[in-house]
Amino acid sequence: MEFVKENINAINDLLKGKSAFEIITYFNDELGDKITFGTSLGAEDQVITQMLASINSMVPIFTLDTGRLFPQTYDLIDSTSTKYKIIIKPYSPVNTEVETMVVENGMNLFFKSIELRKHCCQVRKLRPLKRALEGRSAWFTGLRRSQSITRVDMQIVEWDENSNMLKVNPLMEWSEDDVWDYIKAHGIPYNPLHDQDYPSIGCQPCTRAIMPGEDVRAGRWSWENPDTRECGLHK
Repeated sequence: MEFVKENINAINDLLKGKSAFEIITYFNDELGDKITFGTSLGAEDQVITQMLASINSMVPIFTLDTGRLFPQTYDLIDSTSTKYKIIIKPYSPVNTEVETMVVENGMNLFFKSIELRKHCCQVRKLRPLKRALEGRSAWFTGLRRSQSITRVDMQIVEWDENSNMLKVNPLMEWSEDDVWDYIKAHGIPYNPLHDQDYPSIGCQPCTRAIMPGEDVRAGRWSWENPDTRECGLHK
């Protein structure tokens, strides 16, 4: 089957009822190094990393090093790479673009307006992502439907309009408990901030711990309304 936008429905029909492991295996077999995985080192992404490493440790894995990540995230990159004998390639923003942005708008511009926050995400995430996806036909993500109101309509396989390729969400139907049960069962390393009420971890200034009863993504850009709390990677 050709992996193009017109075949999205057929691909989803083919994968209906398949496990996350089976979905990852299918795309590894069909696309090889034409598929990649972008990890933020979150709990879901650690599950996918473990599965990928057991299927094909040579599948290219990358992360977006925004320059504003938590120290614990950088530590986890090293420990995960060592445990699974893989390379997690960092993609960083262009330094001159960051310098210009900060000079014009301030070091913490993301607090000033949604527009400036999205501009920061554009410079630090979306532009490096474009470089990371060059030459690929599809990429895996750790997105789940239950994470956010902005993700309830997602499918296993979607067309990424930003990158003009397939986006594959193997854990789409998993619950939070499913993720953590798998992590514990397989001894997967994870960010210690998760044990301090940080279920979703991004850049340090834009992430806080959540309170009991809050949505799992309530700590991301918490000063904004829930329907704007996306960085633009997953429109």
